[in-house]
Amino acid sequence: MEVAVKRVYEPRDRSDGTCVLVDRLWPRGVSRATLEDVRWMREVAPSDELRTWYGHDPERWAEFARRYRAELRQAERRRALAELRTLAGKGRLTLLTATRDVERSAAEVLRSVLSR
Repeated sequence: MEVAVKRVYEPRDRSDGTCVLVDRLWPRGVSRATLEDVRWMREVAPSDELRTWYGHDPERWAEFARRYRAELRQAERRRALAELRTLAGKGRLTLLTATRDVERSAAEVLRSVLSR
């Protein structure tokens, strides 16, 4: 199972495989037409409360990742994770995010969960 994380603003290519936007909010400056072939799974994103609390503060990263993993155990998010696993089982899956720091993003937490 190959899962990658990529910024939604980077050019996509064939090697990305299936691309899924995993942010709760639509990325700024990106038209829907640009991502017409991309599935948007906002239900797998962190809650608004957790996202706001984190605020991409590097000192909160470890706690954010722990709390987000706990949220991923909720029924709605478990179903979304199962769908992502199915997609990843069919070939390379690229999780798209608007976050600047992809290494400390919800998409990276998802990648690590899916890769286990």
